[in-house]
Amino acid sequence: MNQDQLKQLVGVAAKDEVLKLPAGQVLGVGTGSTANCFIDALAPYKAHFSGAVSSSNATTERLLKHGFKVLDPNEVSVLPVYVDGADEIDPAGHMIKGGGGALTREKIIASMAQQFICICDATKQVPVLGHFALPVEIIPLARGVVTRELERLGGKVSLRATKSIRADLDQTPSEPFVSDNGGWILDVAGLQISHPLALESQINQIAGVITVGLFAKEKADVLLVSNESGISRIVFE
Repeated sequence: MNQDQLKQLVGVAAKDEVLKLPAGQVLGVGTGSTANCFIDALAPYKAHFSGAVSSSNATTERLLKHGFKVLDPNEVSVLPVYVDGADEIDPAGHMIKGGGGALTREKIIASMAQQFICICDATKQVPVLGHFALPVEIIPLARGVVTRELERLGGKVSLRATKSIRADLDQTPSEPFVSDNGGWILDVAGLQISHPLALESQINQIAGVITVGLFAKEKADVLLVSNESGISRIVFE
C-alpha cells in the first residue's frame, strides 16, 4: 500500500470509531490530508452527528462541502471526541503537530475534547520526538525575539514560507506563510525532545509565541495507526 492508501485506511477506521458515539453528538475535526480522509469517509454518516467543530478554514470548507453543520467553538462547551493526525507521535502519545499550519486551532479544539483520537500511518511513530521540525506559531513582530530564544534551546530555526506567483515577474518569490490566525510559523529543526511536556511549557512562555506544535498536555488518548497489515489501536494511559 502507498501512503495515500494507508491514510484512507485509517480514515475509515476512525469513522468506525466515532460512529460508536450516541447519535446527536458534536465532533471535533482536525486538519491535514489524513483528517481529510476521515472527513470523506464520515460524510455518508453526517446525520449521526448534530454538528462538527473545525480546527481550520480548510477543514471547515471540506465539512461544509459534504453537508456537515459546522459550529463555532464558542457555542460548544465540551466535545466527546477530537480526531486529528500527527506529524510525529511517541510511545506515550505525545505529538508534534502543525505541519499544515493549524496548530493553534488544533490545540484549542483538542483542549475541549474528552478524548483525542490520533490517526496516522506507521511512519509517524517515533521513539523520540524531534526528527520532524517543531512548528511554533508567533506574532510576526516577535520573530527576532522568538528565534533567538529557540536557538538557545539548540534548534535551527527557519521562517516558514509560501510561494506567491507574481504575474508581473518571471519568478515565485518566497513570502511568509500566514496562518488562519494571522500568525507566522517558525520551524525548529535539530531538537531531541525527551521531555515534551516541559519543553511545551517552556516555549509557550516565550513572549510573542502564540503556541507551539508540541501536544504533550493535550496528548493523544487513542492512536489508530495503519500499516501494511491493517489497523492497530493503541490506548495511552
